[in-house]
Amino acid sequence: MPTAMGQKLFPYFTIPFCLMLFLSPLILPLVSSQLNYNFYDYSCPRLSMMVSYGVWSALKNDTRIAASLLRLHFHDCFVNGCDGSVLLDDSKDGSEKNAFPNRKSLRGFEVIDNIKADVERFCPSTVGGPYWRVPLGRRDGTTASEMDANTQLPSPVEPLQNITAKFISKGLDLKDVVVLSGGHTIGFAQCFTFKGRLFDFRGSGKPDPSLDPSSLPNLQSKCPNKDASNSNLAPLDSSADRFDNAYYTNLKSNTGLLESDQALMGDPQTAAMVNFYSTMNQYYFYNDFSASMVKLGNVGVLTGQNGQIRKKCGSVN
Repeated sequence: MPTAMGQKLFPYFTIPFCLMLFLSPLILPLVSSQLNYNFYDYSCPRLSMMVSYGVWSALKNDTRIAASLLRLHFHDCFVNGCDGSVLLDDSKDGSEKNAFPNRKSLRGFEVIDNIKADVERFCPSTVGGPYWRVPLGRRDGTTASEMDANTQLPSPVEPLQNITAKFISKGLDLKDVVVLSGGHTIGFAQCFTFKGRLFDFRGSGKPDPSLDPSSLPNLQSKCPNKDASNSNLAPLDSSADRFDNAYYTNLKSNTGLLESDQALMGDPQTAAMVNFYSTMNQYYFYNDFSASMVKLGNVGVLTGQNGQIRKKCGSVN
């Protein structure tokens, strides 16, 4: 984990929370059915090095990829558990890639595929997974559901109460909502996810009153009020290439980009947590974010004889 506050995001820092389940998160069929921290020490001892190098190489070519992999992980785990179903190109119930929250916005699949190919060369049909103190041994799901992805994933315009209920249904809690929302400290959002706040908030004909007026001109120039701007990008926070606590500082100044992010300041409990993470040494955010990502990565995992060991991440064997 970076030691300098505000340090640029480095590849080894992205691995724990970006590749928790991907890279074919698999186990040998006849070994222990329980997750543990050292699952691949003997079956694939070079795993962490291969994953590290793969993420580092991708990050060198595309600084946005860390945020994209983080989002990819979240969107998999939130839909029927961390089983790699979001990687499937198709299934009898459709592909999660085509669900509205994912279509033309999820990215990073090629990074997973490239690292998986390296892992298969050295450890065929064995593994894929990250390092940091995360129990390993996940197997891949054999189905995906476009409908479930459309209904289970939180929306950037949903009320906080709805989002919290979705988290709780996954075994997460209110603190996880605040902490995992902090993942928006890196990356960008497409204009269609927040443009309603800029011009005609909830049919009022005016911008969202909870959005700091001083931020409007810049956002409106990035996202003009026309359909052609829907896919334009805006940074999720003021330091989109750094994994820091600026996300929470932005919320306190009413410059959170997404409606669902700024809503954290509208509830006394979540606002108190936002204040804490914005004012304390960001080590506390790092520590709690790590813990919440471990919890997220344990949602609905498959072990033992459940699922399968996919040869290719995008298709069932």
